[in-house]
Amino acid sequence: MSKTLEEQKLDGEQVFDGRMLKVYRDTVRLPDGSEAVREYVRHPGAVVIVAQLDNGHLLFERQFRYPLDRVFLELPAGKIDPGEAILDTAVRELREETGHEAREWRYLGVMHPCIGYSDERIEMFLARGLSHVGAQLDHEEFLEVTSMPLEGALAAVMNGRITDAKTITALFWAERVIRLGF
Repeated sequence: MSKTLEEQKLDGEQVFDGRMLKVYRDTVRLPDGSEAVREYVRHPGAVVIVAQLDNGHLLFERQFRYPLDRVFLELPAGKIDPGEAILDTAVRELREETGHEAREWRYLGVMHPCIGYSDERIEMFLARGLSHVGAQLDHEEFLEVTSMPLEGALAAVMNGRITDAKTITALFWAERVIRLGF
């Protein structure tokens, strides 16, 4: 990384300690020697799963998202628990939210959805060879599971029905694997 772009932390404090999110405010020295304040969120990380049924359709969820006060169409996803391997998180979340288990898992990559104010990372997986074994939603979780073909999902991105960043990114990664095989 170029040293001419790096910022150096001079001082910092935690300003909020929540169940999942922790918010910090740091004073930094900028590359030109001046100082600035950086506020950011520490996040435990998450996974998102592109789960492909035997008929080629992908599993989606409709879920109310409180910060934006509306229901979103998104891929199954969830928070990584402390010390949990990312594949274990993906297996757990797919089962809990959709009631499916997968015989085949493929790691697609990582994305950082909010680099301007959060260290959150979302690890992306493709799951195939699904079998329905029954959902086990968390007690505070309410969602509807649905499915659609890849083409329909990509069209939903282009027409604005799907706006969730993790879903969009994972769909475009999965498209390469599903259509092109790599």
